[in-house]
Amino acid sequence: MMRALWTGASGMKAQQTNVDTIANNLANVNTVGYKSQSTQFKSLLYQTLRTETTTANGENKPTTAQVGLGARVASTNTDYTQGTMQANASKTALCISGSGFFAVRGADNGTYYTRSGDFTWALDNMGNRVLATSKGQEVLDYQGNPIMLPDGASGDAFSFGTDGSVAYKAADGTYIPTGQQVALYQFNNPKGLEKTGDSLFEATQASGVPLSEIATAGVTRSTIAQGYLEASNVNVADEMVNLIVAQRAYEMNSKAITTSDTMLEQANNLKR
Repeated sequence: MMRALWTGASGMKAQQTNVDTIANNLANVNTVGYKSQSTQFKSLLYQTLRTETTTANGENKPTTAQVGLGARVASTNTDYTQGTMQANASKTALCISGSGFFAVRGADNGTYYTRSGDFTWALDNMGNRVLATSKGQEVLDYQGNPIMLPDGASGDAFSFGTDGSVAYKAADGTYIPTGQQVALYQFNNPKGLEKTGDSLFEATQASGVPLSEIATAGVTRSTIAQGYLEASNVNVADEMVNLIVAQRAYEMNSKAITTSDTMLEQANNLKR
């Protein structure tokens, strides 16, 4: 009977994590570039109640009797399917169409990756206008340098090409390339990226090294659309259904604990 108590408790803990994941998806339904997550489970150890043996009459018992000891969370997987493109009035709004990631410089000078292209022009410590996130993290080019506008260039008269190339508008109305290009990187296993918050990801051994789209052969290049942002890929209807299923599973595990408690109480009362 005690097995049922611990098994039900493990199921409740696993489903609580599932509900937490679904709630996080719903909370980020309007977060630019957010990728939905799903919780995966696996069974715990099995206890053998009867092994393959023979009866007293010599008859074979070819099957064993085993009972499981519950479930636990195996992993939380991320779905990297493309989100919808939404028009945005900002000229520094960039949307990736493809499998690429923007590269930004974190506060610790490390390189992080994101699908969120909600950028703006900001001033660095030297007074240069650099392309940055809302948190002030500099967007990098393929040489690892921040994207800059040259002195005298207007902060409103510039353009980004579909390949990420940057140009500014001169006084005569022509666009002059700055020679910089917004870097895009891909990963052999994006599911192995580690989430660090603020819609940022960090490369890990599981994800593999970042692959530069312009320097890696065989990589299908992504394109950049100026004036658009990538919405989250959270499907609210699916998440609500998943939430109902998780809640019912939680209730069933709770009911198993209640039933086990009742049976233990009845067994304890037999001596009276």
